[in-house]
Amino acid sequence: MISAYLRLCLIEEETNTSQQLAERVSRRILRDKCNPLELPNASFHQLNRINKPAFKYLLDVLHNGLPVARKRFAIDTVVKLSAALRFFGEGAYQKGVGRQMNVGLSQSSFSHVLSKVLNVFEECLCNQWIKWPTKDEMREIALDFHRQFNIPGIIGCIDGTHVRIIGPRNNKHLYYNIKGYYSMNVLLVCDNKMAIRYVDATHAGACHDPLIWNTSELRVSMEQNYLLGTRNVWLLGDAGYPLEPWLLTPHRSAEEDSTESKFNEVHARGRNIVERTNGVLKNRWRCVLGARELHYSPKKAAQITNVCCALHNICLKYRCDDTPFISNRASPPEISEHVQF
Repeated sequence: MISAYLRLCLIEEETNTSQQLAERVSRRILRDKCNPLELPNASFHQLNRINKPAFKYLLDVLHNGLPVARKRFAIDTVVKLSAALRFFGEGAYQKGVGRQMNVGLSQSSFSHVLSKVLNVFEECLCNQWIKWPTKDEMREIALDFHRQFNIPGIIGCIDGTHVRIIGPRNNKHLYYNIKGYYSMNVLLVCDNKMAIRYVDATHAGACHDPLIWNTSELRVSMEQNYLLGTRNVWLLGDAGYPLEPWLLTPHRSAEEDSTESKFNEVHARGRNIVERTNGVLKNRWRCVLGARELHYSPKKAAQITNVCCALHNICLKYRCDDTPFISNRASPPEISEHVQF
């Protein structure tokens, strides 16, 4: 009886091994024969969340950033990029992403690919595509905000957003936010064209927005510029942030039809762009959307968030959206030229 049972176990194990080997071969054949760039433009955009020119740019970045493959059956760079973009865009589990059409990767292979792609993108893209505006850019941003909302000197809008994660093993309580789940609290600053100009994704979800702002490098920089003589330059923030010489917040408890109330209305219309930026970011790259949580350490979740912010700016540059940018413009007032930078 025992010997018969052992023989059955061995036969079953051999069968499973043969099936796994056959599955690996079929995945490899599918992966090698498929080229995502051959898909129609609409299908390509739907699957990868970007258009082909942006994909080719990212492909060049990966080619230059990854070491030369030496194995015979090494995963092609096109497949690596397509798999990573699918993960960023859908927020699915690694095993599910690997089994999708044009990918054909096992879970372990995709995990290895994702780590490499993240490292290259964070090193090569984040510093290049998430930049604080220059003086000339500040002037253009301020003039456009003035045209739209008649508020002079605005160079950006600030807000915090939560990126959901699983509870980490260490200091779990620090990541439990007031909304009732574990997260990273991310500080974002955008400009008039919804481009992300600053991101800080290093803080746990239990940290409040004012604390993150007060300890940020951006606030230190703006305070130093103010002390060196830079005036009439502000960010727009909600009532959760402190009122400072470089940060405008709405009036609290403003009476109806008062001057303060009218200012709050204009302030809310101007600051709305950061809410839309956050919405576009999370709807395109759904791995950072609250409906799904990142099953990674806080450090890697921050890395994913940074890369998604850089990809957001790349999509703006390469016009990856089908719908054009629409602003809620009022009738344009006369543009004041007195703002100094």
